[in-house]
Amino acid sequence: MVERVKGFDPYFNSNSVVLILGSFPSVKSREVSFYYGNERNRFWEVLAKGLNEEKPTTLEEKKALLDKHNVALWDIVTECEIKGSQDSSIKLIGVANIRKVLEESSIRTIITNGNKAKDIFLKFYPDLEQMMISLPSTSPANARLDVNVWIDTIKGLKL
Repeated sequence: MVERVKGFDPYFNSNSVVLILGSFPSVKSREVSFYYGNERNRFWEVLAKGLNEEKPTTLEEKKALLDKHNVALWDIVTECEIKGSQDSSIKLIGVANIRKVLEESSIRTIITNGNKAKDIFLKFYPDLEQMMISLPSTSPANARLDVNVWIDTIKGLKL
């Protein structure tokens, strides 16, 4: 069944220097009301390794990790019709107001998590492409993910 669903508000503050931009929260993420809530998603593992930190498990630990390293999270799609968690089923989207977050933070780099996030970002914000680093999806659906691409990129940002 396809339903109209709202995503999350951006997680950032004025000190945020990197914005990691996904496509839209999965069913599991929507159940726990925070980003990358599916235990099988490798996001928290690769972020923590890239930052030389322990993998956070609780919501408080996740937010503390983001805050400590000035990392912001959001999704390029703020609301849409979607079937389950499938990016391929996303339709009738509302697009994130990235400029508002850029104005209220210190973000200088935007990392897109997966092709869907990259494609939508570039469609609506082609003038911000120079800020973007495109990385493969950390979703469990991406069985071929080389986690070292994420880890090396995060390490290279020196957060």
